[in-house]
Amino acid sequence: MILLRIKNLRLPVCLLFILILLPAALHAEEKYSFDVSETEKKPYHFGGYAEARPVVFLPDKNSALYKLNYYNHPAGKTMEEYNLRLQLEGSYEKDIYRFFAKTNTDYKNAYSGESERSVFYEAYGSLKPSPSLKLDVGKKTLKWGKGYAWNPVAFLDRPKDPNDPELPLEGYIVAAADYIRSFGGPLKTLSFTPVLMPVYDHVNDSFGQNNNLNAAGKLYLLLYDTDIDLMFLTGGSRTTRCGADFSRNITTNLEIHGEFAYIRDHQKTFIDSNGTSYLNEYDTSSYLLGLRYLTAIDTTYIFEYYHGGTGFTEDEMKNYFAFINKGYQSYLSTGSDTLLQRAVTLTENNYGRINPMRNYLFLRISQKEPFDILYFTPAITGICNWDDRGLNLSPEVVYTRIKNLELRLKATFVIAGRDSEFGEKPNDYRFEFRAGYYF
Repeated sequence: MILLRIKNLRLPVCLLFILILLPAALHAEEKYSFDVSETEKKPYHFGGYAEARPVVFLPDKNSALYKLNYYNHPAGKTMEEYNLRLQLEGSYEKDIYRFFAKTNTDYKNAYSGESERSVFYEAYGSLKPSPSLKLDVGKKTLKWGKGYAWNPVAFLDRPKDPNDPELPLEGYIVAAADYIRSFGGPLKTLSFTPVLMPVYDHVNDSFGQNNNLNAAGKLYLLLYDTDIDLMFLTGGSRTTRCGADFSRNITTNLEIHGEFAYIRDHQKTFIDSNGTSYLNEYDTSSYLLGLRYLTAIDTTYIFEYYHGGTGFTEDEMKNYFAFINKGYQSYLSTGSDTLLQRAVTLTENNYGRINPMRNYLFLRISQKEPFDILYFTPAITGICNWDDRGLNLSPEVVYTRIKNLELRLKATFVIAGRDSEFGEKPNDYRFEFRAGYYF
């Protein structure tokens, strides 16, 4: 039995699984009955999601990021991590008014210690004075962009994790409007979404430079059966940028999509192998091109190519890893971690961000119920860093036999050499089991 320590109490993880499975099992035994009142639309809604996710890591003790993270408390042959998540959401709607809120609580017990964070992912009010106009104020996820793994035009959203791109994201506090019109002819639909985002102390302060009121907007067109968005962001917290995306079904089973973002005056801080800092300011662009294809036997392919113009070159990343190794050798010989602490500072929101380099390929293949095995979906996801040829490979299986309960077993393998992004990750292998229950 795997045991989890929570505030001096040892709680069996298997008990958590039972608590998740029990409501689903009881629900599965309920007899069907019909109530006319259940078909009426209620003004309120409440639901949620509970998840238990144990993870086992096999560390790569020769990698740069292992040395950076664990230089003063080395791990054993394996490292275990236990994660719990609870999401609650509710809405109330009456006449032209609607309020929606979604909370997220994450608990982690890992080798480095315990942590807990509870936050509103979304909490906003809506006013809809007419069918063509809606106003939103509060914390909201805008979900701009058409890409599956990356969204270079998501100027007001937090970045996705390509290893798990369907996870919900925390929003920002905004004031937004949606105005929509329908037409006959080639242009079937037009909508405009203006957005104001304040950035001050304790208000969106993680977004960028404080004491700014940022303005953004998105123009949507359904033109010749093609979804098109044009968007922009300006205001001072981040440099001015504009972009566009599109999505179109070529056939009923094949969809193509793309995004393009142009970014003014981007500032990039990087170092050489001795730790000397440099600042480069330049205009750049990021873009994505992808497709989704569904075969006649329910095999789904998702492929994307992403170029991030704000990312680091291969040489810049090699210099970063070389500086970490230099700091580690200095720590071993002198006991001083000054250089390593500087590397930690450079890692945060810089070298350590998700996919920090420039060119990536993404491929996901999933097969629904192969060999007529009901409720069973295997899949494999590969992310290739095209600059250094490193590969992150993740096979998984999902089982959904019990209503509202999803069981997932996933492994991640790194196939990469030294001085590469994936090859210098702290772990060579990763195995996780996820039990998630929707209610």
